[in-house]
Amino acid sequence: MGGKPRWTTFIFLIVSVLSAVGASAQKDSFSKDNPSWVQPFPAFKIAGNLYYVGSQDLAAYLIVTPQGNILINSNLESSPPQIRQAVESLGFKYKDTKILLISHGHFDHCAGSAQIKRETGAKYEVMAQDIPVVESGGHNDFNYSSRESFWFPRTKVDRTLHDGDTVSLGGTTLTAHLTAGHTKGTTTWTLDEQDNGRTLHVVIVGSPNVNPGYKLVNNKTYPQIAADYKHQFEVLSKLPCDIFLGAHGGYFDLHEKYERFKKGDTNAFIDPAGYKAYIADRQEAFEAELKKQSANKH
Repeated sequence: MGGKPRWTTFIFLIVSVLSAVGASAQKDSFSKDNPSWVQPFPAFKIAGNLYYVGSQDLAAYLIVTPQGNILINSNLESSPPQIRQAVESLGFKYKDTKILLISHGHFDHCAGSAQIKRETGAKYEVMAQDIPVVESGGHNDFNYSSRESFWFPRTKVDRTLHDGDTVSLGGTTLTAHLTAGHTKGTTTWTLDEQDNGRTLHVVIVGSPNVNPGYKLVNNKTYPQIAADYKHQFEVLSKLPCDIFLGAHGGYFDLHEKYERFKKGDTNAFIDPAGYKAYIADRQEAFEAELKKQSANKH
């Protein structure tokens, strides 16, 4: 990939700028009203039985099987109608959602889970380390527990997942990889898709980003955070990847690839080089932040 990738400027959170004169409170640097998070995006087939049903930047994925469907990510509390419209625009039934999965327990990826469970009866399956956050509605998040804007409807989990567990339905099997750091249970999903006689390895990255304000050194609420990030990059760097996807469209250049896809490039989302470059870039950013924080402790 020539030049510096467009997504290197993408950061899940943008630091809010405080006025020189003390402000009474810091406004959250990202919002449930973020236009790219709430604006619909055309639903489309990625490969095989895998479809995109998210918004312009909050990614959600539908996997269609003869025994019902799997949905990855419920996004914002306001997102279920958008996801439902996307699913139905493809000709599928929203109520055929049998299993609901998430990338991690932040409100922009799991706040809609309670409503989707209620409307579809889907079985909610979540990585063990994120269950306390999901079931408390964000009230015990290691970094955001005191910030009301990060809270979301509490949602009961039906199955506890662990690293390496599989989720299977109707002949499709996904593997859950614990890639913690961003949250204690951040999950990267992998599956194989059969498309035009090819077997394509799909990687849906949970999140490798270090949010502004994260303490990587002497973090009392998450002591092993730095070690977890290091382990995450070890895992991600070894995953075979043909189709590179993620929890946000910005991770994998959704818009640019979709434009190519619309023009007939059926291989637009096959991007093993882009995957490797993205993971390397995020690892470099993590290591730089860890070095900076470590130096400030001396």
